[in-house]
Amino acid sequence: MLDKQSGTELLQSIREGSLDAFNELYQQYVPLVMHIALKIVNDRMEAEEVCHDVFLEILRKCQHYDSSRGSLDAWIAVIARSRSKDYLRRKQRRADVVPIGQEVTAVEAEITPEAVALTKLDRELVREALAELPMSQQKAIYAAYYSEKTHKEMASDWKVPLGTVKSWLRYGIGNLRKQLERKGLHEAKERKDAYDQQT
Repeated sequence: MLDKQSGTELLQSIREGSLDAFNELYQQYVPLVMHIALKIVNDRMEAEEVCHDVFLEILRKCQHYDSSRGSLDAWIAVIARSRSKDYLRRKQRRADVVPIGQEVTAVEAEITPEAVALTKLDRELVREALAELPMSQQKAIYAAYYSEKTHKEMASDWKVPLGTVKSWLRYGIGNLRKQLERKGLHEAKERKDAYDQQT
């Protein structure tokens, strides 16, 4: 459990691979991101999808944040506005090519502390943990986090109900977290630090 930290302190901890820090940053900033997204997309469910995109981008770009160029709040707000507008453009493009009446809303994979493990921790450790999951959960996680497919796309590709895909992901992510915790989340960071020192 982390003591109360500022956003910039949490971001630094995320850079070092802390899952707790990402979870705390999410709790602190999801109200701001939701407020911005909801104002732009004007739909709560779609705003939640935008939130997923925003926090994924924060993970991908946390190394690039420079406090001398602006506050963390402003940096996150810019990302939120940009992703919200991207979402509307993407939705419009799909509406232009999909027959009327067909649902086109993309449901992105949930961003959770476990998702951080997929992007921040040693890939070999994650592969080992994934290999111990049931095949249905493995393929759902690979499709969501590596192929970046939406829940709807997976359901269509595999000819299964949307709820089944969501269930595979939910249980798969939970089981993956247990596997990573058992193997030791710190192990990946230690190996990464050792590699960085050699390069």
